[in-house]
Amino acid sequence: MSKNLVIVESPAKAKTIEGYLGKDFTVASSMGHVRDLPKGNQAIDIEHNYAPTYEVSPEKKDIIKNLKKLADDAEVVYLASDEDREGEAISWHLKEVLDLNDAKIRRIVFTEITKNAIQNAIKNPRGIDVDLVDAQQARRVLDRLVGFELSPILWKKIKTGLSAGRVQSVAVRLVVEREREIEKFEAKSSFRVAAIFDLGNGKQLIAELAEKLDEKEARDFLESCKGAEFTITDLQKKPARKSPAPPFTTSTLQQEAGRKLGFSVLQTMVVAQKLYEAGKISYMRTDSLNLSDEAVQGATRQIETAFGKNFVHHRKYKTKSSGAQEAHEAIRPTDFSLTDPGMDRNAQRLYDLIWKRAIASQMADAELERTTATIGISTNSRTLTATGEVIKFEGFLKVYLESHDDEDSEPEEDSRVLPPLNISQKLALDEMNATQTYTRHPPRYTEASLVKKLEELGIGRPSTYAPTISTVQKRGYVVKESRDGTERKYVTLTLKQNNVSSATASEITGAEKNKLFPTNTAMIVNDFLVEHFPEITNYSFTADIELKFDEIANGKLEWQKMIDRFYRPFHKTVAITEKVERSSVSNKSRELGVDPKTNLKIYAKLGRYGAYVQIGENPEDGKEGKPKFAPLRNGQFLESLSLEDALELFKLPRQVAEFEEKPVVVNIGRFGPYVLHDKKFVSIPKGEDPYTISGERSVELIKAKREADANKTIKAFPENPDIQVLNGRFGPYIKAGKKNVKIPKGKIPADLTLEECVTLAENAPEKKGRFFRKKT
Repeated sequence: MSKNLVIVESPAKAKTIEGYLGKDFTVASSMGHVRDLPKGNQAIDIEHNYAPTYEVSPEKKDIIKNLKKLADDAEVVYLASDEDREGEAISWHLKEVLDLNDAKIRRIVFTEITKNAIQNAIKNPRGIDVDLVDAQQARRVLDRLVGFELSPILWKKIKTGLSAGRVQSVAVRLVVEREREIEKFEAKSSFRVAAIFDLGNGKQLIAELAEKLDEKEARDFLESCKGAEFTITDLQKKPARKSPAPPFTTSTLQQEAGRKLGFSVLQTMVVAQKLYEAGKISYMRTDSLNLSDEAVQGATRQIETAFGKNFVHHRKYKTKSSGAQEAHEAIRPTDFSLTDPGMDRNAQRLYDLIWKRAIASQMADAELERTTATIGISTNSRTLTATGEVIKFEGFLKVYLESHDDEDSEPEEDSRVLPPLNISQKLALDEMNATQTYTRHPPRYTEASLVKKLEELGIGRPSTYAPTISTVQKRGYVVKESRDGTERKYVTLTLKQNNVSSATASEITGAEKNKLFPTNTAMIVNDFLVEHFPEITNYSFTADIELKFDEIANGKLEWQKMIDRFYRPFHKTVAITEKVERSSVSNKSRELGVDPKTNLKIYAKLGRYGAYVQIGENPEDGKEGKPKFAPLRNGQFLESLSLEDALELFKLPRQVAEFEEKPVVVNIGRFGPYVLHDKKFVSIPKGEDPYTISGERSVELIKAKREADANKTIKAFPENPDIQVLNGRFGPYIKAGKKNVKIPKGKIPADLTLEECVTLAENAPEKKGRFFRKKT
């Protein structure tokens, strides 16, 4: 048995580290946390200074048993969990569970899994940092107290199954408030003027009017330019520089991976974890911008080799956050000479992004020359402006340019290269256009831009962003989806050959791709929390809690005192809110008016499966007749739904056509919108509206479904209709009654006989149930 035991968090990490240590070391994995607070109200002893009770997770008992045996046989146990609060807590829990004394354990940390880093960590062990452990305990205890006391209030006052969390509730509030900003937004139109000048030899110059005009002003301006002379009155050339962005932190990696690669925040962290555990990148949970001297040297060598010494420019970036993650570097490659991590496609794409960003941070500025030409108009005091730029030295642009979110992006400098121009040069106008444009509402959050907003507000830390955003979606408060835009008309005025004409065109506006939308549940829960628990959803208060955790981590504050200052007033508020009448919760149920056909009242309500409208009273109200129900459409909210909107919702089911002398009916069911024809259901594809889908399109879907079903059947057996050979999503298979049977390799599906199919079905193992759990 080895003299030394090293315990890490994951098997992948253990496998990588084993290759760097000799035969005197055994490396084992704890598979993450081994203990946690149990469910129920006995986890935290509030009256005894908030003492937590921990228990080993059932699925970790065998792991603990194995680690205990290895630890008992070892002379020294190295606790090598991650270098952050969660990692420190894992080491402390391992020490407690394995009953290890201080003389036997060594706490080691590293921010990258390389041979040098691992061997240096072994040579420089330390003890467990109790302050970091306390900070993690404080977060865990506080969040449990909030959730345990707040969730039952939501069950009683709104609906069962709801839950609330300290950081999650703030994230939901951000999404809700942005949606309401958009709801209130009124687009205003203006006209932007652009002129196209013909310079001859196929060259053009495009210039714009800086001001935005209304329609009358735009028409008057174009009229005033009839017969005008256009002359370059000023020409300025100015040098400019662009500097690279700093290397990635957790937040900026999540944002850029979302923008450039289309990754969700969770996907980014999963892929980054794989890269870290394979030793390809440094630790991926960090808000530090620092690069070690060794990393800067590695980047320098790579830049010099690939581009030359003139592309090198060393930079030290200062971390803005006062509570930056402890002792970490920015996210970077462990070996800058490695451009291919030799892993799957997503890992390659994310590694490439990290590599480029880190390399670019140590490269020279890009040098530009920006040209601005001012064009005078003989018949008008206004001037037009043409801008362009030329890259004189690429610098870091040779490798990487940061992208931007909708809400952050400023209009880029015009990157057109202007043709040779001279002051006093006369320009021949080809045409001038004044195009109607509209102001845009504030953009909805993407996962990445929500992370950025949380970071700006000081809410959460690198390890919390991904679980926070995943949780609010899992709990049904926020949905991430794409939505089609709507058609909008706009006007273009054109001056050409001294004639001003007008034309109307249309554009699609308001289309959204992978944006975060609040649900009706989110709206109601958010308003309830803001009204009755303002501190829980207060941005500055939540950020202040994060600073308190930082103080605990730095040994400046006792965690129990911090919890007590929060919990006592919070608990009193819970007791007061218990007395709030369920019926008083705003927007949970609204009477919209009366149905003109039946003279029955129409209500908008929040139910177990979401928001809906109802005609008539509930049976328990003592009224006769059965009420009718209809679900709300995407983007409709209880708080703003009108009677007219509700009446539209009751237009389903609707007959849209007749096909083969049978009606074609569109409706919405438990599994979404569908077309019903001849007792057969055909799903309506996502993005198509059952309220507006045409009869022709519905028939197309019916025919497409028939064709797909026909192609699905490879072979049927009339003598035994229960047996079929079918084409499935993952390839051909045998359907035997309710049993799906895999076809062995080497067998040609079309050549299978009935006897072969029956034999394969009989010998196929029974499929485990959906909720099967391995016994421990």
